[in-house]
Order: sequence, then C-alpha cells, then structure tokens
Amino acid sequence: MMKLYDFPGAPNPRRVKIFAEEKSINLELVNCDMAKREHKTPEFLKKNPSGKIPVLELEDGRCISESIPICRYLESLVPDPNLFGKDAFEMSFIESRNRHIELELWTQIGISWVNGPIVGAMGLFQQIPDAKEASDKNVASYYRRLDSEFSSSEYVAGDRFTVADITLLSAIDFAASMVDLKPDDGLTNLSRWHNEILSRPSSKA
Repeated sequence: MMKLYDFPGAPNPRRVKIFAEEKSINLELVNCDMAKREHKTPEFLKKNPSGKIPVLELEDGRCISESIPICRYLESLVPDPNLFGKDAFEMSFIESRNRHIELELWTQIGISWVNGPIVGAMGLFQQIPDAKEASDKNVASYYRRLDSEFSSSEYVAGDRFTVADITLLSAIDFAASMVDLKPDDGLTNLSRWHNEILSRPSSKA
C-alpha cells in the first residue's frame, strides 16, 4: 500500500486525503510530527529535500512531494471520477482556478499564519505585524471575491466538483481554525458552497 506522510490539522496533506477519498484509494497514513520537526530530519529529507509534507511513498520506495503532483499521480491510477478536467479547455480552466486560490488566497493565509500567534509562540521567525495586517485584509477581500463568483457558479471551476474545490476547502478551513480568518457570515454564496462541500463524505478525510 502507498504511504502518505501526514500530520493532523496540516492542510496540504488533507487535500490529498480528500482527493484519495473521492477516488476510493486507500493510503497508509504515516504521522510526521511537525511539532517535533520530523519533517526536517535527514531521513525525511531523503524523501523530500524541501522538508515538507505531504509526501507520497510508493510501494517500491519512490517518493512524490507536493499535493497537486501527488493528486495528479492518483488521478492517473484511478481516472474516475475525473477531478482535473475531461478535455483541453476544462483541464486548463481547472488549473487556472486552482492557481488563483494557491497564489492569491493561500499565499496571504500563509503570511498571516507565519506572523500569527501560534507560529509566534514557536519562536521560529521574526514576525512582522504590518505584514499580517495587510494579509488579513487581503484574505477578507478574496473571500468577498469568492462570494461574488459563487453567485453565478456552483463550484470553483464551473458546474462540478474538482480539485480546485478541494484546494479552497482546505484553505478556508485552515484559515478559520488556525489563523482566525473565518469568512464573514454575510457572504451567503460562499457559505452555501462551503456547506455543500462539507456535506461530501470525503471532506471528513
């Protein structure tokens, strides 16, 4: 069985777990304790020189890092249900929507996380309060953009569930639970989307 290096609450391994659940692919979860810096040990760095999770370890010992490449590998093993696109346009459109979330939302959540109280208590970085103030505002602005987009679109990339919805779900849930950046309750279209995605059994993965 393939192994997925995971840590409870970590958002990027969660993306892979949701994706695998949608595909009914069983993965052996291997706890990589980030609090103990196990992802920075020499042994782990042989699996991923970047020292990050998730990492998918194949049965022959080869490893794939980064959530989207891992998900692409799983899609190649189990093509249905299709989550990356069925034709050239849809594949490109889903990729573009996923990139919007990664580059325009996730980056800002990351800045707020690094400059927030949980990371601050670890004493790993010199924090920049002004950076957090700006990124907090950028996250709120992106939530408003999403609310507008969901007024005319059921899912992130059109009329069906895709990997882009998984990326957004992991971003919002992490931001709300770990960075105190929950979307405003008045964003009814975003709330409708969020509740619908949370109702999928895979979201519990």
